[in-house]
Amino acid sequence: MPVDFGLEAYFERIGFGGEVAPRLDTLFALHFAHATAIPFENLDIQMGLPIRLDLASLQDKLVRRRRGGYCFEQNTLFLSALKTLGFEAIPCEARVRLGAPDILPRTHMLLLVRMEGTFWLGDVGFGGEGLLWPVPMDGEAHAQFQNTYRVAPEGALRVLQSRHDGAWTDLYAFHPEPQFPVDFEMANHYTSTHPDSRFVKTLTAQLPGPEVRRILRNRAYAEIRGEQVEGRELAPEELLPLLREVFGLDIPEGTRFRAFEG
Repeated sequence: MPVDFGLEAYFERIGFGGEVAPRLDTLFALHFAHATAIPFENLDIQMGLPIRLDLASLQDKLVRRRRGGYCFEQNTLFLSALKTLGFEAIPCEARVRLGAPDILPRTHMLLLVRMEGTFWLGDVGFGGEGLLWPVPMDGEAHAQFQNTYRVAPEGALRVLQSRHDGAWTDLYAFHPEPQFPVDFEMANHYTSTHPDSRFVKTLTAQLPGPEVRRILRNRAYAEIRGEQVEGRELAPEELLPLLREVFGLDIPEGTRFRAFEG
């Protein structure tokens, strides 16, 4: 039987109380609410737990238990919400380029939403560098508070870029064509279990916001305000309190994370 999405619980989780008609202003409001309320995190991977992408598991984890998740979890949940509300949206796969010296596998999920005769890139699962609002696929620069983005053409590909210090930086590249749940299951398996996956090697929690973007990688914590970065290394005993107080993630005392196991 299909799982009821449970819009009321989802809206409460992201703090959304606006109009629910499938309009562009609703898309913007939902995207902003989700991106700034549900943190990007990989703590289940770090605790040796499986990442499940079925809707019931995602609603239990991200909504009922008020945890976060990474791209496959976040954008699958968001896609289900959009479709429930009557939006026309498709999921796509991307290769992350940010900070990557080599070509990486397609291990990122994003959404394309058709509104007002054009496609908008929506993505609530790219962490601290990610979008707060959707970006139109028009190649033009679009400011979002302290960040600026564009979706640039590159042959058959489209590349999401952000602007820093006067230059454009590639975040990820994708073909604007729909993928299927089995594609994301395959990518999710690699990302959550392969010993070379950055999510297996590194603990992370990230949360974007209009004024500050908060990023934790292992015990390195940073707050980014535009081009200003304030960071420090956490002591081991500071990690769990910070996950609770900054990211709203109530992780039990004594939890062990694989990134720190040898």
